Amino acid sequence: MTNKIKQAFGTWPSAISAELITKAAPSLNFLQSHNDSLYWVEGRPWDAGRSVIMRRDGQGLISDLLPAPFSHSSKVHEYGGMAYAVDDSHLYFVNAVDQCIYKLALDEGQNPVAITKPGARFADLVIDQARQHLIAVCEIHHEDREPENTLVSISIANGEIKTLASGADFYAYPRISPDQKKLCWIEWQHPNMPWDSTQLWQANISADSLTDKTLVAGRAGTDKQEAIFQPSWSPDNQLYYVSDKNNWWNIYRADGQIVLSKEVEFATPLWQFGMSTYDFIDANTIGCLWTQQGLWHSGFIDIATGGLTQTDNQYSSLGAACCHQGQLYTVAGAASLANQIVGINPEGKLKSVYAPSTLALDEADIAQPQSTLFPNDGNSFKNSDHNPQVHAFFYPPTNAQYQGMDNELPLVIALCHGGPTGATDSGLNLKIQYWTNRGFAVVDINYRGSTGFGRTYRQALAGTWGIADVEDTQLAIAYLAEQHKIDPERCLIRGGSAGGYTVLSALTFTDTFKAGASLYGIGDLETLATDTHKFESRYMDSLIGPYPERRDIYLERSPIHHAEGLNCPVIFLQGLEDKVVPPNQAEMMVKLLQDKGIKVAHVTFPDEGHGFRKAKNIIKAMESELQFYQEVFNLQAKA
Repeated sequence: MTNKIKQAFGTWPSAISAELITKAAPSLNFLQSHNDSLYWVEGRPWDAGRSVIMRRDGQGLISDLLPAPFSHSSKVHEYGGMAYAVDDSHLYFVNAVDQCIYKLALDEGQNPVAITKPGARFADLVIDQARQHLIAVCEIHHEDREPENTLVSISIANGEIKTLASGADFYAYPRISPDQKKLCWIEWQHPNMPWDSTQLWQANISADSLTDKTLVAGRAGTDKQEAIFQPSWSPDNQLYYVSDKNNWWNIYRADGQIVLSKEVEFATPLWQFGMSTYDFIDANTIGCLWTQQGLWHSGFIDIATGGLTQTDNQYSSLGAACCHQGQLYTVAGAASLANQIVGINPEGKLKSVYAPSTLALDEADIAQPQSTLFPNDGNSFKNSDHNPQVHAFFYPPTNAQYQGMDNELPLVIALCHGGPTGATDSGLNLKIQYWTNRGFAVVDINYRGSTGFGRTYRQALAGTWGIADVEDTQLAIAYLAEQHKIDPERCLIRGGSAGGYTVLSALTFTDTFKAGASLYGIGDLETLATDTHKFESRYMDSLIGPYPERRDIYLERSPIHHAEGLNCPVIFLQGLEDKVVPPNQAEMMVKLLQDKGIKVAHVTFPDEGHGFRKAKNIIKAMESELQFYQEVFNLQAKA
């Protein structure tokens, strides 16, 4: 449509409703293959937030394996991740409600049967076929001390649990070699996070024990730290892994030889168990995914030569790599394409095998992300020995029927991803399109500390959280204002979890933004340091400094202790079952704003934890935020 209706930015009618967001595109993750079948996990907000395990069999028939109300979900590390495994006859999975491991007979129409008893949490399940055991990461919670994490072996017959490895603070990626003789895993210790320093081990595995434990890579306590990701066995029993010891997350063999040296990342931060960026087509070929400047790519590596063949396609957001019957399968998406499961063969031919989205939108209503590097003046990087540019995706206001008024610049929402060790990519995100289709511009920022740009960029946030990330949001706004793409007087900022801390810090310590939204965000660093879960309990040692030794910095950078600087409207959205960011964080900030007489909204969800998974809550959260912005900026909502 060439003759668009002129209407003020932020007030455009839109078909992208909050309800549509919960129904249009379920989340897809954790691909696995066994025999002639492909398996994955599908998250369904409309079904009370259930995560179900799906199968595509050899005939292409797709089925849902979990009867309601069963749901695949692990609470290990609170973030969970992959917690299922499959053999010839059974599916084994962790059930959300009781955290027990269940066994479900395939193709028999029976209900799942519990193998373990309540009391322990499990994740990263693999099957020890030779001994008819499951091997998993186990987490036991105690009243008087922090949880204990171990690697365990679980008898499929009677649920008996035996410890295989203990003593480390954390474990991940237990994987059995194809000949069933060796087990590998990674482990790490406080105060490290898995993207800081981890160790890769292997051992011989017998009925109930490990022998000849050998450190393969990642020597703890040395100056040359490395973060190891996704150890995997090749079909000929060779051990491979991803390491960032040369700044970039590249693939190595157990002998330390690099398979392919490239200034790209073949890994993502290990926030959840079972994350996968590569797999083996055969003993000679690796199917892989990598990210470069915020965009994901796929291809195949010839192991003998180290040659990489890139497979060009329309997808720019890729994850959950799994090789199956000579093809690389992945969850793939793009700016205008909802996530689907696709298979890619080594010749680059691509086929979609599962596309559950019900999205039916005019492509002219979809804002296309513009990958942008923001130049810096050097001052923002005074704590770094280099001055990298900051990356972001800019989404202009986009609507098939509407455009802004003459001489009007759009409002802009700066998005701060969580982590802060995380990243944003260019896949279809209806929660972004919800705003752009209504006439807001959005800038989604990969501030310093984000992954996908090398270890040096990732560690540029060390000691400067609450400073560097905030500066980068200001840098993005200043750059866009110079380009006359946004109205610098109508800037908003929103983010969840760690991104919520960036939001509150930006609103408290700068005057760049006029309003903000904190989704389960952090206002008091000291409270977080003393009242969060084990996985992140020492995270801030590197981001801020050791606690309580540097309590002064925690107080200095906590927005709650500098309420005099917070003088603009804020909406807080918080799950009351959140174990990562306690609800009292939001409550304290709300009271401070109320006492100052500043507009504030506080929307709580009694049945949600860290993040909103249920459709009714996602809808309420988004609609409440939109209404809040309309009131703050006096935007006349249109039907």
